[in-house]
Amino acid sequence: MDAVIKKIPPKPVKRPSQEEAEAAVRTLLAWAGDNPDREGLLDTPRRVAKAFREYFSGYEDDPAEALSRTFTDVGGYDDIVMLRDIEFNSHCEHHIAPFIGRVHVAYLPKASVVGISKLARVVEIYARRLQTQETMTAQIANAITDSLNPRGAAVLVEAVHTCMSMRGVGKRNVATITTQFTGEFKTNPVLQARFMELVRAPSAGFSL
Repeated sequence: MDAVIKKIPPKPVKRPSQEEAEAAVRTLLAWAGDNPDREGLLDTPRRVAKAFREYFSGYEDDPAEALSRTFTDVGGYDDIVMLRDIEFNSHCEHHIAPFIGRVHVAYLPKASVVGISKLARVVEIYARRLQTQETMTAQIANAITDSLNPRGAAVLVEAVHTCMSMRGVGKRNVATITTQFTGEFKTNPVLQARFMELVRAPSAGFSL
């Protein structure tokens, strides 16, 4: 009989103080070989701590809350709702190096729709956390599926990772593409093809 291994969730981490965060930055500056007490670096620990608060502000927000307000008066509309070219900046959890790209999101409403800005907000929430692109793609699709209960959801993420262009193999301008489909998008190849056609269709050139 095979043993059953239960996954133990990680313990909540106590957030360090501002002073502790700045001290950690000073340590890294010294480890890198510079002097944290020289004039140009005196304010760097404070700036880095402030920047980290902004980079990783997604930990403060709940995607389900962002998608909680929906509308049922849509005149019977039941076809694809899609947002294209949602730009994002995130950081890989392996090297804390930026990866930058675009997200394309679509869903098939069942009984209600959500404000379109909320879809972009969900992307922003997950992007502003330590991430892998694969995880972020699945998280966005699952949040839409769990909160809106649509007939299906589709997400495509394309990004360039500086952890590959600025270190390691040093290959620039290599795009990583990930997709996640749920519901009818997962089971219906025609819907998947429509989604991909819409992603690749020429832009209308809107600028407001």
